[in-house]
Amino acid sequence: MSQRPIKVLVVDDSAIVRKLLSDALKGEPDIEVVGGAGDPFVARDMILRLEPDVLTLDIEMPRMDGISFLKKLMAHRPMPVIIISSLTQSGSAATIEALRAGAVDVLAKPGGPASVGELGIRLKERVRAIRGMAPAGLARAAAPTAPAAPAASVRFDNPRRRNGIIAIGASTGGPQAIESLLTRMPAETPPIVIAQHMPAGFTRAFAERLDKECRIRVIESAGGEVLEPGVAYVAPGGHHLVVEAHGVRLTTRLHEGPQLHHQRPAVDELFFSLARLRGVPIVGVLLTGMGADGADGMVALRKAGAETMAEDEHSCIVFGMPREAIARGGATHVATLLRMPTLIPECFARVAAGPTVRAS
Repeated sequence: MSQRPIKVLVVDDSAIVRKLLSDALKGEPDIEVVGGAGDPFVARDMILRLEPDVLTLDIEMPRMDGISFLKKLMAHRPMPVIIISSLTQSGSAATIEALRAGAVDVLAKPGGPASVGELGIRLKERVRAIRGMAPAGLARAAAPTAPAAPAASVRFDNPRRRNGIIAIGASTGGPQAIESLLTRMPAETPPIVIAQHMPAGFTRAFAERLDKECRIRVIESAGGEVLEPGVAYVAPGGHHLVVEAHGVRLTTRLHEGPQLHHQRPAVDELFFSLARLRGVPIVGVLLTGMGADGADGMVALRKAGAETMAEDEHSCIVFGMPREAIARGGATHVATLLRMPTLIPECFARVAAGPTVRAS
């Protein structure tokens, strides 16, 4: 028997946005929009009556803001929530707070008629990917991620760390996973480069939030930075991030080439650029996310001599990208998010001591 349609409730104070989102989902045999709510109080009643599988949620609404509603929802009736937010500075910061409160993904409100179709495509993908998330996954999404003292064993002692790189890729559930990982890393780390699927306008707020919570410095890459130890560089939404060698220096470069896997930034674009480097110790990490972005890039990294790890299903919010990397033979290791802060330095010590990445 086929599964029943995924029931979606749209929550937004704008009737126009509610109609846009509802129309974008209508006509799909496996998705049913069960209703639209103009504020959290109406949404609460509709959730009890209609029992939706997935919720889309605006942040700025009357009577109760979206974040307050989300926190109450995750405490009493956890369910997958996709944030649909504006691209204002305050909206971006609030969206990052919503992700920390338990939302599993974020999409930008359409800026005009031309962007409505793309939003519909992405929203359908997200709804299908997060249907039926296990309660444990929702609990992980909503878990507080206050900075934790790193274990004594989380140390990078190899002097070649200044010439090495840690690369991280993630999609759905990634902001929570990345924060959990980076807050457990010591200040003395090799440079870290990050490709997180996130719309343009939100990655700066994401990097600023991480910078406040982590021992390392975290910035949104502007392109042209020389990679430095103790700094993490987040790919800006709408741009691919690659790393290039200029003499003994490793530098970032941004470009607006075609999307890969419907994404820009794409993890594959970052990983493939790293696989082309010579003489650079690299550890590649692929975290939670839907789809297959990063899987082929991780295969290329492993073939080039890097150590690679994919997040274990037990700690993933969405076990899509890691599953593909494992299936294609790209993962040297499979580890839970909790294990990674100690495993990454171990991997880095081995790759720095042995044969380093060569041109593929």
